[in-house]
Amino acid sequence: MRHAISVLLQNEVGALTRMTGMFSSRGYNIESLNVAPTDDDIVSRVTLVVTGSDDAIAQLNAQLAKLVDVVNIHDMTLGDHFERELAIVKLKLGDGDVEKAVLFARSHAAEVLDEAPDAFTMQLTGKVRDVDAFVTDAPSVGEISAVARSGSVAVSKGEVTLSSFDIYNRLSG
Repeated sequence: MRHAISVLLQNEVGALTRMTGMFSSRGYNIESLNVAPTDDDIVSRVTLVVTGSDDAIAQLNAQLAKLVDVVNIHDMTLGDHFERELAIVKLKLGDGDVEKAVLFARSHAAEVLDEAPDAFTMQLTGKVRDVDAFVTDAPSVGEISAVARSGSVAVSKGEVTLSSFDIYNRLSG
């Protein structure tokens, strides 16, 4: 099963390497990795996506929680959550295809950033499946010359935040 895991990680040299190394040393490929600052300068929020059995990922999460640099962890897929991704896609269009590309962007609720036929650029923020469909369908409009995807970011629904998760749920370990 696909798991979106959010981690509050101390801003220390090598912390991200230690965390991601734990996944690779156990034979898991990280499908998506997003790291960004938080409102607290001493921690960053890491959102990663990994696929594996629920039991195996639960064990990985328990081991991850034991790392000294990990302040808190929450497997978002175990509860209700919002998960989004940003994609920027650049196309090379054929003659007279700008209008077709604009209609394509509108049909996917994407924003057109540049209407130049040799660098028609769009951005879409949405659910991962919507971004996947957008990127998959883009070649029907023009030749893809660049795709940049942010990777997943996620927050839980309701009052629980990553900072307060351990108050509501005991971390395994």
